[in-house]
Amino acid sequence: MNLKRVYRLYREEGLAVRRLRRKRVVRTAPLNAQLAAANQEWSLDFVTDALATGRGLRMLTVVDSFTRECPAIEVNTGLSGRHVTRVLERVIEQRGKPQALKSDNGPEFTSRHFIAWCAEQNITLTHIQPGRPMQNGYVESFNGRFRDECLNANWFANLNDARRKVERWREEYNAERPHSSLGYRTPEEYAKTCSELTSRMALANPPDRPSASVDRTAVLAGKGSLIAAP
Repeated sequence: MNLKRVYRLYREEGLAVRRLRRKRVVRTAPLNAQLAAANQEWSLDFVTDALATGRGLRMLTVVDSFTRECPAIEVNTGLSGRHVTRVLERVIEQRGKPQALKSDNGPEFTSRHFIAWCAEQNITLTHIQPGRPMQNGYVESFNGRFRDECLNANWFANLNDARRKVERWREEYNAERPHSSLGYRTPEEYAKTCSELTSRMALANPPDRPSASVDRTAVLAGKGSLIAAP
């Protein structure tokens, strides 16, 4: 009896276990929404690092895609889908509910709990295609700055030390760091300008007149512009 004969008899008796191919979920590329206001879309992602002791850290970053504000960076040794929803609920209490969330296909963002929570909150959930981080470019760009300016520049002694330093950097990013894409304004300054324009539009457009939209180019140039929607 040689190996080939054993293999032939093994297959003839039907003893071979059939290998099932894993079904791959095909996702279409999400369309980039025309952003026109704060809280229209929040981008979510995770960043990893480590403490001085070698213990791993996970950080959830939340970025407003329109104003580039970072309302929260949650730092912990582990973050589950339930933890993510608790963070989002805390942010919603502070600045209101987003219309949509954009994230990758990580288990925290594709869990039944997270999807059910988004449906309950009436928030549109968009997952990018696997292996296409550029489809969530706002948070990816933010994470790059976060790693270069904070994670690579600091040594975290413990979890509390990491949370304190990360929060200090987040506040500096929102209030002191100008962005070329925002007309060299800080995210907080840009958000304030947009809020003032929104208030002016509400006064300039009573209910019986067509609503107006914000001219983003004019905002970046420092000029308030109201454009009536067709």
